[in-house]
Amino acid sequence: MRALAEGRGRGEPGPRLAVVDGMRLIAALAVAGFHYLSAIPHTLWGPSPKEFAYPLHHASMYGWLGVEAFFLISGFVICMSSWGRTAGQFAVSRISRLYPAYWCALVLIVARIALIPMQTHDVAAVIHPRIVLANLTMFPDALHADLLDGVAWTLAVEAHFYLLMAVLLAFGTTYHRVMGFCVVWLAAGIVTSETKSKFLDDLVLSQYAGLFVAGIAVYLMYRFGQNLMLWTLLGFAWCYELAMLPIRLSGHYQEWGSKALCSWTVASALLTAFLALLLLATIGPLARIRWRWLMTAGALTYPFYLVHQSLGLPMAGELTVHAHWLGPWGRLALTTVSMLLLAGLIHRVVEKPIGRALRRRLDQALDRHPKQPADTTAQPREA
Repeated sequence: MRALAEGRGRGEPGPRLAVVDGMRLIAALAVAGFHYLSAIPHTLWGPSPKEFAYPLHHASMYGWLGVEAFFLISGFVICMSSWGRTAGQFAVSRISRLYPAYWCALVLIVARIALIPMQTHDVAAVIHPRIVLANLTMFPDALHADLLDGVAWTLAVEAHFYLLMAVLLAFGTTYHRVMGFCVVWLAAGIVTSETKSKFLDDLVLSQYAGLFVAGIAVYLMYRFGQNLMLWTLLGFAWCYELAMLPIRLSGHYQEWGSKALCSWTVASALLTAFLALLLLATIGPLARIRWRWLMTAGALTYPFYLVHQSLGLPMAGELTVHAHWLGPWGRLALTTVSMLLLAGLIHRVVEKPIGRALRRRLDQALDRHPKQPADTTAQPREA
């Protein structure tokens, strides 16, 4: 999920795309807005968000689209960062990028559950060692364990995308191979939708394939220049994704009920506007912006996304009980700022140093050729 400074002009290094970094934080704040103002108990802030922040509450009902925005950006960024790498090098970059902050967030979440249980559930059962170990892998659902970090399901979707990219990297990245990969992926998504195969759906990510492919198409434009074929691919991917959007809307309504009842028209318009912003930020005039604060915002995005729900909501509940004098707006602002500050601390103390050290060690392990053992097999003597 990070905009890397690799670039345009057939592999020549290019400047960092600062606006793409800023877009990532916008997406994270949109998801946080959904969790803080729409998908919550009415009493979390004291008065209901409908009472003290109705316009913001109504807008936050579409905040879950920030997840779709992440996947769109990921298609662009992962194609950029993986170009020309081997599957092993790509795996090293993803492991060192994602796991340190994720493990840190899990430690904080487990500590919070142990010290400040928010419900009447059995704390020992919730943070049972089996549950914690399953969550450490980042794939608790696949291991039949409950999520400790509520947003971690999106990381599993990202990991599926990485697996598909690793298969592509095994053959090497070229313009025509990546184009063919995108076409085959969209075709597989259509077949999956028609056959309603759960196995194929899990494999090809049919609900989100259009987002990832659209991001890849934008990167190909950024790297090789615009042409009719790439615009056709982008248009087809976007038509595919907007046609699949009702499935997400339906699933969202089943999970959240009337609190997340959204219009397909509005959701499609918002998502299309985000695609337009990505185009402006990569192949348009916004690509020239170099504001450092946008890059800082991008650095905060991942750790903020990890902690804003599982730590932010309990903090809001405690503030409502012990700092009622702040008022709902004050508690909302304090919770959001606190999660951003915690994200900055995780980035500086954990993500950067540990991620860098982990990457260095993994790179060394990847490059090391194990010595062949000496052949100690006894040879028969000549007669």
